[in-house]
Amino acid sequence: MQASLERKRAVHGMAPSFLGLEDAELESLSAHAKLQSFPRNKIVVHEGDKTDSVYVIHSGRVKVYLNGKNGKEIDLNILGPGEYFGEMVLDSGPRSASVMTIEPAQFFIIPHAVFRDFVTKHPEFAMRLIKMLIFRTRGLLNNVKSLASLDVYGRVARLLLELAVEQDGQLVILGKLTKQEIANRVGASREMISRVFKDLSTGGYIEQEKGKILIAKTLPGHW
Repeated sequence: MQASLERKRAVHGMAPSFLGLEDAELESLSAHAKLQSFPRNKIVVHEGDKTDSVYVIHSGRVKVYLNGKNGKEIDLNILGPGEYFGEMVLDSGPRSASVMTIEPAQFFIIPHAVFRDFVTKHPEFAMRLIKMLIFRTRGLLNNVKSLASLDVYGRVARLLLELAVEQDGQLVILGKLTKQEIANRVGASREMISRVFKDLSTGGYIEQEKGKILIAKTLPGHW
């Protein structure tokens, strides 16, 4: 009984935000899911792997990335609690990207057949899933556009604005964000990102504090 109660608390704490599922829907889906823990820097899925599950993040954060032909890592996204990956399980194709934990994490792992059946029986959920796929596709297209049309300053500015949240009337990027992570996201070297941050700090555009970055004024689109 205690284990059942703890699981129920975990489910409700995990993902009211998982595509707007109602409690009953969440209970139904999670009943067939396995809660599993992963340490920091653990690769959860590899690009090219056979697709067999959807992962809903209960706690922790992961990065979604690609490996270039020259061995260079290309980071696509950072995901946190209530978000998910592996939804392309529906076409039974191979994984389109790799996913690695960037801190200790727990996931609800939903088998392919269970997820497909749930989507079929819940058309409103299916529509929300489609809208999220469109949203993520638009984001990837915008990233490609920025790589082609913006200099490094512009790409960094765009990324910071994407990550920023409003807090007490100010735009703030919360959490640890390393220079290498930023470099991987915008297609630049770590040294170049350090130079950009130094210039932005000197110009009064950003203020770096422990655990957060404050956007003090409008960021430059180029330098």
